[in-house]
Amino acid sequence: MTAPLTPEVLVPRLGEHLVQTGQITDEDLHRALAFQKEKQSQGQRYLLGEALIVLNLLTRRQIDHAVTEQIIQLRNALEDANRFLEERVKERTSELQEALRKLSELSQMKANFVANISHELRTPLTHVKGYLELLSTGTLGPLSDDQSNALQVSQKAAGRLESLIDNLILFSLAARGEMTLRLTPVNLDKVAQEIINYSLPKAQDRKVSLVYENKSDIPLVQADEEKISWAILQLIDNAIKFTPSGGKVSLSLEKESDKLVAVIVADTGIGIPADRLVEVFEPFHQLDASSTRRYGGTGLGLALVKEIVSAHGSMVEVKSEEGKGSAFSFPLLAALKGSKNDREW
Repeated sequence: MTAPLTPEVLVPRLGEHLVQTGQITDEDLHRALAFQKEKQSQGQRYLLGEALIVLNLLTRRQIDHAVTEQIIQLRNALEDANRFLEERVKERTSELQEALRKLSELSQMKANFVANISHELRTPLTHVKGYLELLSTGTLGPLSDDQSNALQVSQKAAGRLESLIDNLILFSLAARGEMTLRLTPVNLDKVAQEIINYSLPKAQDRKVSLVYENKSDIPLVQADEEKISWAILQLIDNAIKFTPSGGKVSLSLEKESDKLVAVIVADTGIGIPADRLVEVFEPFHQLDASSTRRYGGTGLGLALVKEIVSAHGSMVEVKSEEGKGSAFSFPLLAALKGSKNDREW
């Protein structure tokens, strides 16, 4: 025998409710449960309410009334739980919105701080560079060989400092959404050759082979030439820095279609662990953050590359294998004839 489908199946602990409300005694409940168990052992399925009815302990009407009470209580409890959850969701949403507002304020403060400090550093650096130039040209008097060598070292250091300040200013502008792209038709082949020529001495100093690969006619692309050149140069500098002596760095342009040109910078350097690829574009972040880290840098370069490429409506893709090298690539749209536009980001 199979018990009929009734609302009782929706109600847990019906027997406890009936005892608490005085409709049956504990003895009645135990008797009904024993009867229910006996029937189940015979292959018959009885609900507790059916057992109570068969034993004439309660009527069908009493059982239905008790079940209805239980269902109403459960529904009220569910509504209370839903209201509580809704209140908690509202509270958490409000808390998250406040946290987001504070985070946005902190981010803005950081960008303003970086911008202010960078501009403040630029003025004294200009004076330092000016006097170094006067000294190196002999305007302020003759120099010995040792003094000339010392000046060359100082000028290189001043140049690195100026580059760092420029990067900080560029980052602060990007963070505040105040940078403007001046999009014009750009000859990437010409840009690539200039970058290779500029970077060749650095690669030679590190005994790294630097090559440019272009196997097809590359159309003009729609880009901000100054910023996209900076981004490619940064990728080249990065590749040279992380490629050991005897390794190779290559810059290649590939025509993916009539509308897309891919820029690819590949190296045979130290590579990036697969589980840390997402970290390389984080600002002010180095994968090796220890006090004894081997490679210098502020961790801003790749973050700015990502910002510049994103502003061009593109995305940087990274492929890397630890110990074997990395490849950074991004596509650019081919330029339309007569196209010219400024875009803010």
